[in-house]
Amino acid sequence: MLTVAVTGATGAQGGATARALLGAGHHVRALTRHPGSPAAEALRRLGAEVRRADFDDPASLVAALAGADALFAVTTPFGTGTGTEVRQGTALVDAAAGARLGHVVLTSAAHADRGTGVPHFESKRAVEQHLRASGLPWTVIAPAAFMDNYAGGWTLDGLRTGVFAWPMPADRPLALIPAADIGAFAALVLQRPDDFAGRRIDLASDTCTPAQIAATLGTALGRPVAHAQPPLSQVRAHSADLAAMFAYFTDPGLDVDVTGLRDAHPEIAWHTFADWAGEQDWTALLGR
Repeated sequence: MLTVAVTGATGAQGGATARALLGAGHHVRALTRHPGSPAAEALRRLGAEVRRADFDDPASLVAALAGADALFAVTTPFGTGTGTEVRQGTALVDAAAGARLGHVVLTSAAHADRGTGVPHFESKRAVEQHLRASGLPWTVIAPAAFMDNYAGGWTLDGLRTGVFAWPMPADRPLALIPAADIGAFAALVLQRPDDFAGRRIDLASDTCTPAQIAATLGTALGRPVAHAQPPLSQVRAHSADLAAMFAYFTDPGLDVDVTGLRDAHPEIAWHTFADWAGEQDWTALLGR
């Protein structure tokens, strides 16, 4: 049985990884800044040990990682900034090196190693580079666009009026993955470190165009949904970072070898977008 420290354990990727590891019988040390939150309590009920850890508090990281076998590491610029992501990711890697962990699995972003110019891809690339230079045994998993994002934010706002607003051409393919598949793959890597050490793997479980996404959402909702393409200027007014990301998604595009992943790792219950959409409680999400 492994003892795995999981950062972001009350979030999407960390939570999915924690649940997958618990389901496989491992000891999960769920790291969070808010150990009293409902999400943290839900993990306790599943059998996780919840520990407080703050990327800006090195002592808390040292204490949280002491005695762990491995680490699932997730960082984010959202709500803070790309500079903060790099600083916090560096602190986390340094704490893992100090704890002499046997394996670190870092979740990044598909194509972040390609010099995309997308700010939050570049900050993840910097954390990846620091991990590679740390001397720790490492694996980088790099998810494509999150299916789970289609169950919130502006997507839900549009779906209430039968519109899937997505700032890409209707026929441009986009690689996609749900958090559940990220967590399942992360757990696989953590349980088989020798097979994955020193590897960087872009992850996706399906590829769809915005037109196909709209049609699939319409099927799941039981009513027509049409794709609309907001201009990038509208996105840029909200976030230059996201506008750069959507520009990259359009050209050159976010492609991942989905077929190769499915063939190489049949033990993962990969979700198509239709699978994922069919599992959501759209009535509750849309408030109807």
